[in-house]
Amino acid sequence: MQKLSKIAVLTSGGDAPGMNPCIRAVVRTALYNGLQVVGVRQGYQGLIDNNMYDMNNRSVSNILNLGGTILKTARCLPFRTEEGMELAYKNLKARGIDGLVVIGGDGTFTGALRFSKKFPDIAVIGVPGTIDNDLYGSTYTLGFDTATNTVIEAIDKIRDTADAHDRLFFIEVMGRDSGAIALRAGISCGAEAILLPEKETAIEELIVSLKAGHYNKKSSSIVIVAEGDKHGGVYDIAKAVEKEVKNYDIKVTILGHLQRGGSPSSFDRILGSRLGFAAVNAMIAGKTQQMVGLQANNIVLTSLEEALNQHEFKLEEDLMQMMEILSI
Repeated sequence: MQKLSKIAVLTSGGDAPGMNPCIRAVVRTALYNGLQVVGVRQGYQGLIDNNMYDMNNRSVSNILNLGGTILKTARCLPFRTEEGMELAYKNLKARGIDGLVVIGGDGTFTGALRFSKKFPDIAVIGVPGTIDNDLYGSTYTLGFDTATNTVIEAIDKIRDTADAHDRLFFIEVMGRDSGAIALRAGISCGAEAILLPEKETAIEELIVSLKAGHYNKKSSSIVIVAEGDKHGGVYDIAKAVEKEVKNYDIKVTILGHLQRGGSPSSFDRILGSRLGFAAVNAMIAGKTQQMVGLQANNIVLTSLEEALNQHEFKLEEDLMQMMEILSI
């Protein structure tokens, strides 16, 4: 591979707190090492539309505390086609770009890997940016910590009103394929039950547990539902429970995209900075088709192929056991 001279950076897919600190680290690390940097607006769509601009140190001033992404993001169907990829490649080469840092989740990495295999002269390094925390090769992904803290703050406030009215709240959090947010938030907030896509929980079992809680004089109950739970949407679950549990006034809250927003936590600011720094250094070292991640508080490289093929991210066994014991 030829020596790097100019790299591009983009954010793709769902936004996640911590993306801006990562962009900042990519830009300033690259400039420090004598590389030129181009920002791509709106993810892969920006590659196709040639929506790019030169970045300098001032381009990333005062963005550490900002949620979202200054580069914007989008889901791009045309990039999945051969014609879309060829146009993206043509635009990159016209600008003299020979390296690409992509920040996003599994969909982002799938596109990056296909693109890199088709055009291997463009080095590609991935940074895991998704609140779902479901990518193999990194214990934590960008945005997960902030999103979890946001959920915890919301549930604490809901608990106040639940206690005041003897209510049972069903709270839906993000996590279609991963219950990571639901599990950690549930344990942190003392939820009476946590429904996860990774664990089958019978509605009958949930009903028995909630009735037992009321018998033991619990003044309120919180049930957290990951949006990917096998029983369907949170409203369907609440209706099924309402037929059998008559002691509580039942309410439903869907936190939705609230979880994606907000200023990134200290953890996500540091993680984004570390991963952005590592991504550029890996590219300078000649690496490509790799993802930078955090394991045992060390930065490690995992091939994009492995990060995608080993997609199933297992939740911690001790937390799963605690979920059953501490909710009694």
